[in-house]
Amino acid sequence: MNRFILIIILTAGHFFSCRSQTAHHVKGDMTTAAVDFIQLLSSAQKEKALFSFDSEERYNWHYVPKERKGISLRELTDKQQKAGFDLLRTALSDTGFTKATAIIQLELVLREVENRPANDEYRNPGKYYFSFFGDPAKDAIWGWRLEGHHVSLNFSSENNQLTAATPGFMGSNPAIVLAGPEKGKQILKDESELGLSLIQSMDAAQMKQAIIPGSAPGEIITGNSRKAIINESYGILYTDLKRSQQQVFIQLLSLYIHHYTRLYALGMMEEIKSAGINNLRFAWAGELQTGPGHPHYYRIQGPTIIIEYDNTQNNANHVHTVIRDLKNDFGGDELLEHYNRTKHEK
Repeated sequence: MNRFILIIILTAGHFFSCRSQTAHHVKGDMTTAAVDFIQLLSSAQKEKALFSFDSEERYNWHYVPKERKGISLRELTDKQQKAGFDLLRTALSDTGFTKATAIIQLELVLREVENRPANDEYRNPGKYYFSFFGDPAKDAIWGWRLEGHHVSLNFSSENNQLTAATPGFMGSNPAIVLAGPEKGKQILKDESELGLSLIQSMDAAQMKQAIIPGSAPGEIITGNSRKAIINESYGILYTDLKRSQQQVFIQLLSLYIHHYTRLYALGMMEEIKSAGINNLRFAWAGELQTGPGHPHYYRIQGPTIIIEYDNTQNNANHVHTVIRDLKNDFGGDELLEHYNRTKHEK
């Protein structure tokens, strides 16, 4: 078995077997986990992994297979890899952690689907990179990122609190594994089925409000932008849904938000409620069914949040999802300003 995948499996197994005893410790202290990880890095590895908090690299995020800055899994020892995933676990829920690590494992499936050799580097699951912005051992404000193909998770911390966890991208290619030992595997199944359930429950008048004219876009609209912007206000308002539909809507919204730790997710939901649940919209584009050969797209959009789901590429068997906090991506401008003020005061 590939060494990188073995480490992921063993790490996930460790967490799931002992989480009842250690959940508060594991989830509670991101700073300690980051310091522990960084201390395991050599000087040369630190040169690759560490950036200043105000570095433009912090905003240089993407979700395609490419060479990146940072320190990659393939450059880490088993002990260092485990420390890296311990850090990831402090920011994500069990569900979010499982999805992120499953997406990394999916690179091996994609390598087989594309008939690439076993030593192929393009689909190497070791090409996921940790980057740190600021010094968690010394700075009150710092951030970090785990990023590779179909995973881009960006976090900011202030005074040992997770203050921002977006942009948060997870994708899956294939969306459904069609052959081989992993046949039927669908990592983002709930995201697909809940969105479909909501649009299919609507009557003709509701669909007229919800459906975006034309075919589904070939990609999430916000892309890898620094600031997420969608100017169109397509979609059906939450208030125009029936009570049973509103329940599905909230379930879908919660699914994305609860990729993160419970405390952070609850805070994010409170911000959404403060801005008005009634101001949220659900929009759909493309075919009204899922599965390969049926391209479709949906989004949830409101004053503080944009969530996008797109499944159009590779004969509609290739999913991209993203959650964007319109006020707080990368910690927001206020966090950077606070960092710069405190830096000059030292």
